[in-house]
Amino acid sequence: MSAELALPDALIGERLDRVVTLVWGCSRAEAARLVDQQKVAVNGKQASGRSQRMASGDHITLLEEPVVGRPAPLPDPAVALDVLHVDEEVIVVNKPADLVVHPGSGNATGTMVNGLLARFPEIAGVGEAERPGIVHRLDRGTSGLMMVARTQPCYEALTTALSRREVHRGYVALVAGMPADDRGVIDAPVGRSTRHPTTMAVTADGRPARTNYKVTARMPVRSDRPDESAAFDAARLELQLETGRTHQIRVHLAAIDHPVLGDHLYGGPEAPGISRPALHARTLAFAHPGTGEPTRFEADPPEDFSRLYRLLSS
Repeated sequence: MSAELALPDALIGERLDRVVTLVWGCSRAEAARLVDQQKVAVNGKQASGRSQRMASGDHITLLEEPVVGRPAPLPDPAVALDVLHVDEEVIVVNKPADLVVHPGSGNATGTMVNGLLARFPEIAGVGEAERPGIVHRLDRGTSGLMMVARTQPCYEALTTALSRREVHRGYVALVAGMPADDRGVIDAPVGRSTRHPTTMAVTADGRPARTNYKVTARMPVRSDRPDESAAFDAARLELQLETGRTHQIRVHLAAIDHPVLGDHLYGGPEAPGISRPALHARTLAFAHPGTGEPTRFEADPPEDFSRLYRLLSS
C-alpha cells in the first residue's frame, strides 16, 4: 500500500484515525500513534489531530509505515453469547467467566468478538480492526456486563462518554479480609509492574486510577464453617470505576491488602468452588448514543460466585 492516498469519496467525513485504520489496515491505536507523533500529513501539512474530519479532495501522506497487527477476526457461530439487549446502535452482553473478549496472543479464535461477528457482521467496520465494536473490556476471568457498538458514531459516542466518566460501571467482588471502613475511595495510579511485566501494579508513573467501594457484607471466619478451605475473614464489596485501567479493581484491592478471592495473579487466596477471581460486572448505565435517554442494565452474579457467597455467609 502506498504511503500517499487521495481520499476516496466513501471516506468523506470520516475521522483521520479511522481513515488510516481502514486504508492501511492497522489498528486504531496504531493510527492514533502515527497522528500523535506527527507522522501523518493532510494536504501537505501536519495533521491537526486524530479526530480531524476528512473532506472531498483531501490527500493523506504517512511519513512512517504503520505497524500492521494480526488479521481481522473471523465470525464463529459456535461461541455462545448471552445478549441482554440489542438495538440499532448498541449491544449489551452478559459475558461469562473464562470467555476472552477479543483475539490476542494465545487466543486467536473462540472469543466473544468472534461470536459477535457471527450474529452482527456489521460491527466488522466499527472501532479497531482487531477488536471490532469493543468499547471497553473485561478480564477473561471476570463475568458480567459489556456494551458493544454496532455503528461507528455509536463507538465514538460511547468511547467519549467513557473518557468523560459519564458511564456507570458497577461491580461486586468477594475479597479476603474485612476493610476497616464501610466506604472508601482507592486513588492510586496503575501501570505495568517492573518486577512482573505481565501484571499491573500501583506505580508512581502509572496512569491515574480511582475505584470507589462500599462494604455490603462482612463475613468473619467461623470454626463451624462447612468447608475448611474457606477458613478466612471475607467481605462482599460493591465497586464503581471512575477510570478503566487494565486489572484496575484487582490491583487496587490487592494494594489495600484485600485481594479478590481466587485471584491468584494478585495474591487472592484459594476459594472453594470457584476457579477465577470472584469479580462480576453487575450494573452498566449510560446515555443511549442514539436517543440520549438514560439506559441501565443489571445482571446478577453467576452461580460459582453466588455459591461462594452463600458458603462464606453461612
